[in-house]
Amino acid sequence: MIADDEPLARRAMRRLLAARPRIEIVGEAESVSETLEVIGRARPDLIFLDIRLNGGDGFELLAAMANAPKVIFVTAYAEYAVEAFAVDAVDYLLKPVTPERLDAAIDRVERLLEAETTKVGTTMELRSSSRVVFAAPADIVAVRAEGDFSHFFLAQQPSLMVLGSVGQFQAMLPSPPFFRIGRSIIINRDRLRRVDTRSRDEVRLTLLGMADPLIIGRAAAARLREAMGFREV
Repeated sequence: MIADDEPLARRAMRRLLAARPRIEIVGEAESVSETLEVIGRARPDLIFLDIRLNGGDGFELLAAMANAPKVIFVTAYAEYAVEAFAVDAVDYLLKPVTPERLDAAIDRVERLLEAETTKVGTTMELRSSSRVVFAAPADIVAVRAEGDFSHFFLAQQPSLMVLGSVGQFQAMLPSPPFFRIGRSIIINRDRLRRVDTRSRDEVRLTLLGMADPLIIGRAAAARLREAMGFREV
């Protein structure tokens, strides 16, 4: 996506990117709040981000996010380059952007994304506001939706909140053993040890590596019953 407070600058970037068919523009924004909204809705892999935005700046935007997409700063201000790389920006382009510099920056992003995709089979990078965890899928016990975040329960270490939907992470987790038992919960069936029915509306799952039982409702219990071949859960 493109985040810039100047319409002419966004138009210039669109024109440059139009000649690069491997890039799809999923949204634009001119303010911090609009940028956060587009990121939450479209989940872009990459932001072309200006330093100055309506309602704040690019650094404030990144500070508000627990798991930001890749960032290429595109700005007229050369003096912020050191600060930009301190927040893990992939590149820092000065306006007016030349096609050659843009291609080099995009190539760098694609290499990073390819490396991360290759790594998903063995580890997943889970980034919260305070820490980054590289977790093997086998060590992920369950994932539960909480607003715009997903709560990851991990074996032998504290859980953490990661920006992103359960559906987004479902696509990254191997199935089996991961099974989505409802709109908001994914469990690792290899870690399921016990199913306790307290009532029709409350079922408690004991999962290896998770201190407290995971409580699910009637609909999730029905899906689990069907998947496991139980008559009652």
